Amino acid sequence: MEPLYIIKISGNIIDDEQRLDAFLQQFSLLQGKKVLVHGGGKLATKMADQLHIPQQMIEGRRVTDADTLRIVTMVYAGYINKNIVAKLYSNGTPAIGLTGADGNCILAHKRQHATIDYGYVGDIDEVNAAFLHQILEQNTAVVVAPITHNGKGQLLNTNADTIAQEIAKALSGLYQTILIYSFEKKGVLLDVNDESSVIATMNKEKYLLLKAESKIFAGMIPKLDNAFAAIDAGVGKVIIGQAEELASLVNASSGTTIQ
Repeated sequence: MEPLYIIKISGNIIDDEQRLDAFLQQFSLLQGKKVLVHGGGKLATKMADQLHIPQQMIEGRRVTDADTLRIVTMVYAGYINKNIVAKLYSNGTPAIGLTGADGNCILAHKRQHATIDYGYVGDIDEVNAAFLHQILEQNTAVVVAPITHNGKGQLLNTNADTIAQEIAKALSGLYQTILIYSFEKKGVLLDVNDESSVIATMNKEKYLLLKAESKIFAGMIPKLDNAFAAIDAGVGKVIIGQAEELASLVNASSGTTIQ
């Protein structure tokens, strides 16, 4: 099967114009089918502050009330998404920007939790693989903002790492899917303060052992959980590493490869 790269970029890249430009230049040079999933960085929080709308975070996840939903939709699906699409065209890469509502791309439901009301936060039910396949076969890169919908007119704020994972899983029957989580670190580190301590390869047994020994940085655990869930669901390869090293991440010569 033809390879498909699903790449998620972190807010640290989005927040830095120069780093974003450099990343998108590398992304544009990447040959073949590709999907770029992005978060929102600090811009949504900054806009909320300017509009005097209080923000609440629980374990790194944004509680999304009605006002916050309007802000993240404007910022994520509007400015950030279209800014990336425009920059890709400037690099010669045809691209289309989508949310989960466009083309009924990603259906989700409002998160249910026994004790916490996350507001309009969505957990994914289904990815429209046929719709994404149609776009990709036109040699057009797909840029996905972390907004989904429930099919009943309600938009939902949804974790970008999870969106990347679910897209990779949904398209694994049509392509050889390679899921790349790119962020500010060089990979999964044994010592979060030592960039030379990258773990080159990791299987689930090794992960569970390091996790039990508290040797995995807490902020990395959700990414790794997503990575192993993707592998278990048929995704060909998952790589975690530094956005600036995208070219070497693609051939697995840097970062952490999940097996």
